[in-house]
Amino acid sequence: MHTLRFRFRSLAPTTSFWLIGRQRSTCVGDGSATGESKGTWTNDWDQSNPMAAQVSKGQKSKASRHIIMVRHGHYKKTPTSGEQLTDLGRQQAKWTGQRLRQFNISWDQVVVSTMTRAQQTSAIILKELDFDSCQVINTDELREGAPYLGDPPQRGSSQKLQDFVRRDGPRIEAAFKRYFYRAPSDQERDTYHLIVCHANVIRYVTLRALQLPPEAWTRLSLNHGSITWLTVFPSGHVSLRFMGDSGFMPVDEISCCRRIARATPD
Repeated sequence: MHTLRFRFRSLAPTTSFWLIGRQRSTCVGDGSATGESKGTWTNDWDQSNPMAAQVSKGQKSKASRHIIMVRHGHYKKTPTSGEQLTDLGRQQAKWTGQRLRQFNISWDQVVVSTMTRAQQTSAIILKELDFDSCQVINTDELREGAPYLGDPPQRGSSQKLQDFVRRDGPRIEAAFKRYFYRAPSDQERDTYHLIVCHANVIRYVTLRALQLPPEAWTRLSLNHGSITWLTVFPSGHVSLRFMGDSGFMPVDEISCCRRIARATPD
């Protein structure tokens, strides 16, 4: 016992000095950093998007883009009507809409996956937000799929998984490039973008935006109706404000997979 205590005590100063040596920097208001830190962040990560490309030509971005993503509510599949939100899923969507309304945000854009469970979830949310459904952008790019080969490897046939990724990966990557980029130079104020889609998509684009290994998406789990908030600063740096927030729902109305016995996410 005494030996262990001694070892932890002796490691603490060494660890502190190592951490200080690794990063001597401070964050400023636009999300950029000052100091001696030499990281691996790629500053021009979004320059394939025409809206952001002008910034690389000497024009400075002045505002932030806030991308708020919502996973659809709990649903079930039936032989006759296909996938539909359950009563639980509809209630989850209502809770989420009420939570988003509390943010008191004026939404600049709402984008929704064309899959039924996302469409039904967004319809309930938009009623809570009093947002004109005619202004919604519906897109196939945000449909659920396999964005990337996971690590640790997922269960199932390796060949089948590779086929799914070849089918879905480019589409989901295209969605990331379409909706995630810094504000163009003529944008004078912060903008807020709501995306209603799916767990795999949200997990993947969050890691891509943060420049973290995309194969780690299978290690993350999101509850139905949960909210994930990313901010792209004028510098091009990206911050995760929160991920998979569902704490605004009653505990007995939280779920993460179609099976109510929620041992593992699907």
